[in-house]
Amino acid sequence: MNHKIRCIAVDDESLARKMLEEYITQIPFLELVKTCKNAMEAMEVLNNENIDLIFLDIQMPGMLGTKFLESLVEKPMVVFVTAYDQYAVESYNLQVVDYIMKPVSFERFTKAVLKVQEVYKSMVLPANTDSDAEPIDYIFVNVEYSLVRINFNQISHIEGLKDYIKIYVNNAVHPILTKSTLKGIEEKLPSKSFLRVQKSFIVNLDKIESIRNHRITIGKFEIPVSDTNMENLLQAINYNK
Repeated sequence: MNHKIRCIAVDDESLARKMLEEYITQIPFLELVKTCKNAMEAMEVLNNENIDLIFLDIQMPGMLGTKFLESLVEKPMVVFVTAYDQYAVESYNLQVVDYIMKPVSFERFTKAVLKVQEVYKSMVLPANTDSDAEPIDYIFVNVEYSLVRINFNQISHIEGLKDYIKIYVNNAVHPILTKSTLKGIEEKLPSKSFLRVQKSFIVNLDKIESIRNHRITIGKFEIPVSDTNMENLLQAINYNK
């Protein structure tokens, strides 16, 4: 990855900002754009710079870091850096990359930014038109406060449940549950392999075993196909009447 990840550090404590600045400068793929002492300063930077990542404190005067993040229309990647653990569940709902407790060791910081790097790759590289670039064959999803990697070829199908999705993977006893919309995950999947066949289902075309009476069989699962998507499905599997 040749592009550096442009970041800001937001914390009302000067020692914490200094620590983050020192850590960031030691990571080759990070570029520190600015340190900010509150949400207002951070907002000004976001309005004038392209920022990929925010290291964000939570307990700050004026506005909590969680509320600041909720207020953003376009959200960069975020790593919370805080002395308080009671915001962990809320941070999961906000889909942050990581949640670091103060005092922060460099080892723990490095672990967090490696997660950031993987997420950044999954977001940026699919849009890379360089013919020499290796195609991305996986995604990362939030699962119980962790980012979990799932290879595309492991996925049989995905079921939408309003604000959550179930990702069914090979040989797993239970599906992977993560906060997302079906539309959101669909945009991250390769269109040549995955198809929305019904309002609540996306299937991996390579995993289809049979199609009968507008129902797809994949292992023990039967997945309904809507009338409007049936023709798209037949075209996708190169079926000739």
